[in-house]
Amino acid sequence: MVRSSGSGGGTGRAGRAAKGGVAEARRPEVRLPVLVAYEGGGLEPDGDYDGVRFDAVDLADESGPGARFMDCALDGCALDRTELVRARFIDSVLTGVRGVGTDLAGVALRDVEIVDARLGGVQMHGAVLERVLIRGGKIDYLNLRKARLKDVVFEGCVLSEPDFGDAQLTRVEFRDCVLKRADFSAARMESVDLRTVAELDIARGVERLAGAVISPSQLMELAPAFAAQIGVRVEV
Repeated sequence: MVRSSGSGGGTGRAGRAAKGGVAEARRPEVRLPVLVAYEGGGLEPDGDYDGVRFDAVDLADESGPGARFMDCALDGCALDRTELVRARFIDSVLTGVRGVGTDLAGVALRDVEIVDARLGGVQMHGAVLERVLIRGGKIDYLNLRKARLKDVVFEGCVLSEPDFGDAQLTRVEFRDCVLKRADFSAARMESVDLRTVAELDIARGVERLAGAVISPSQLMELAPAFAAQIGVRVEV
């Protein structure tokens, strides 16, 4: 396990390039239309939800594999054991959602904001995330194995034991967030910015950080792990 504390502070931006020449993630720009209230009745497999507001709806144990959510808002909804395998969320905002064991395997998120979520044991292996902002909240045991993340920002959130094993991360920013016991085994990275991570705790896969950018202080703390990977012994 490798742990490092972040350098703190933001970085200046100029167009699509952040300070140091790191490509900047494109954030979602969600502008929701006037929404209609969800009328209940339960989620449906391959259901089509367009311009719907789910306000404090209990969706625990509901099943809607393959469902499509476009221009939707989920606010304060319970997602315990909710099954949304291969669902699609487009131009949508999820605020204050909570739950344990939510199954989002193979989900597609495009232009989506997830704010102040409280989730545990979320299955998102094989998911595709593009222009996604995850801000605030806490997510435990997030499974993103073999997922593809492009233009994704994790901001001010706590990720406890996230699994990025064999995932592809392109233009991904971790800003002022906490990563506890992260697994990057076999991950592939391009323009991944870790410089302002408040706590960087890597359980596995430190050797997969090629393509990531870290701060000088993080480099010093990660140096023993890097040396071990290439077989260098450090002795006094």
